[in-house]
Amino acid sequence: MLGDWDAAVRFYLSAALESLASGTLFPKKSEVPMSKRIVIGISGASGVTYGVRLLSLLKDSDYETHLILSESGKLNIKIETAYTPEEVQAMASHVYDHKDMAAALSSGSFLTQGMVVVPCTIKTLSGIANSYNENLLVRAADVTLKEKRKLVLVVRETPLHIGHLRLMTLAAEMGALIVPPVPSFYHQPETLQDIIDQTIGKVFDYLGIEHALFNRWGENKRTPRTPDASLKAL
Repeated sequence: MLGDWDAAVRFYLSAALESLASGTLFPKKSEVPMSKRIVIGISGASGVTYGVRLLSLLKDSDYETHLILSESGKLNIKIETAYTPEEVQAMASHVYDHKDMAAALSSGSFLTQGMVVVPCTIKTLSGIANSYNENLLVRAADVTLKEKRKLVLVVRETPLHIGHLRLMTLAAEMGALIVPPVPSFYHQPETLQDIIDQTIGKVFDYLGIEHALFNRWGENKRTPRTPDASLKAL
């Protein structure tokens, strides 16, 4: 009995040593599929243009985008933008069915750099904050948190009652970054896209994606403009 056990141990040790010597047991770092993968969730809140803009900026980059688009998100694309849902999906490297719980994104073994939910509805926020994985978007966010990867929630709701604030606190305590699309004006935006780009730029900053979407405080200051008559009273 002991002889059989000893022979088995010797066999497996020998096999492990051979694998180590050949480099097949632990692949070289350059061979690991680690990843310039970004997961993007677009839920049904107003402000889908933020998600569309983020996708369009990453489309021609070296980042691989994995899009989950909810049915309400598709509806708002039709209502709020000049795009069709199909045109938005075509911007992504990979597209997943919102209900496909068997997709690769459901597993932490699928390596990503992080995830952005943009815009994020209160319902989606609630699902994430309470780990209620009823669909792929919430499940992918939950996986991002459990694997200690970066999760950005661009929560689009106003005004906020205490329940909303508690949900954001719960999500932040678990590791999510809450980035409401709140505009700033120190970079002197001239168009609606300037305002959108400033929020997307903050998301990119957190994910470590280089960009030049807005002028940072103290850098490349523009010449102050003459205030509109309507603003002089301020």
